[in-house]
Amino acid sequence: MDRFQSMAVFTRVVASGSLSKAGRELGMSPAGVSHHLRALEDWLGARLLNRTTRRLALTEVGAGFHARCVRILEEVDEARSAADALQATPRGLLRVNAPITFGMRHLAPAIADYLATHPEMAIDITLNDRRVDLLEEGFDVAIRIGTLADSSLIARRLAPSRSVLCAAPTYVERFGAPSSPSDLTRHQCFEYTYRSTPGEWRFVGPKGKEESVRIRGRLTATNGELLRVVALRGLGLTLAPTFIVGEDLAAGRLVRLMPGYEPAEVAIHAVYPQGRHLSAKIRSFVDFLAARFGKEPAWDQPPRKTHRRLPTAPGLR
Repeated sequence: MDRFQSMAVFTRVVASGSLSKAGRELGMSPAGVSHHLRALEDWLGARLLNRTTRRLALTEVGAGFHARCVRILEEVDEARSAADALQATPRGLLRVNAPITFGMRHLAPAIADYLATHPEMAIDITLNDRRVDLLEEGFDVAIRIGTLADSSLIARRLAPSRSVLCAAPTYVERFGAPSSPSDLTRHQCFEYTYRSTPGEWRFVGPKGKEESVRIRGRLTATNGELLRVVALRGLGLTLAPTFIVGEDLAAGRLVRLMPGYEPAEVAIHAVYPQGRHLSAKIRSFVDFLAARFGKEPAWDQPPRKTHRRLPTAPGLR
């Protein structure tokens, strides 16, 4: 029998002064109330109440046990209230893992805004491009880009991740622009180490047919930002997500190639361990990122045109 429940029944009997009244208040039969009292007395090996047809009276043991039951039940209620408060209000330390470039370019400003609006939260973030084990390494949340492996983790989609094939204008001037995937075998193609299909780029053609090509090049790296920097120098092609090269494309520092062939779109997810109760700190952080990035993230939006007002010459209005 649940001793906490029996203790609660016992304290209600003492407060009401009657087994039948306590039973009505608890939605329990008098026999059920008596059963809880007998269970406590058997457990303690002592009588708690002297019962007559007219009244109930605490024994000496019962009086001391009742005082402690009241204190214990109050502390349990306080503990539950504290747990409920933690579930309702984001509070405490959140350990986050994210890819390096996405973390620096897009997650860092998002975290700054999140912390500004959640003063009781603290974040410990680790940036790397390898796939971490959340449970083994103690992370609460990880940001992952690409196809998710089957696992026991819960995933929340934050935004699409669209990639483009691009190169610097100087590279195109020297070596020409590929018009189809088969042309890529004649170009320097920079490779991202952690791509799900190493050494192979896949595209969806104008008629919806998927085409793949084995690529070659003199540069492989575990970080997309490094590939971007070298591509800007005109040394090769890169198949990069728009959250890395979007600004370069808009500014003309990189040009998009093979527009009729689209790399497969993947997604950016927040993943976190399964649990019966999702803590407020994880829920609020993931909700914040999903609302901030969304279906059409800022890095895929065309740049805003700003109109600068020219100074007026002296004497002119």
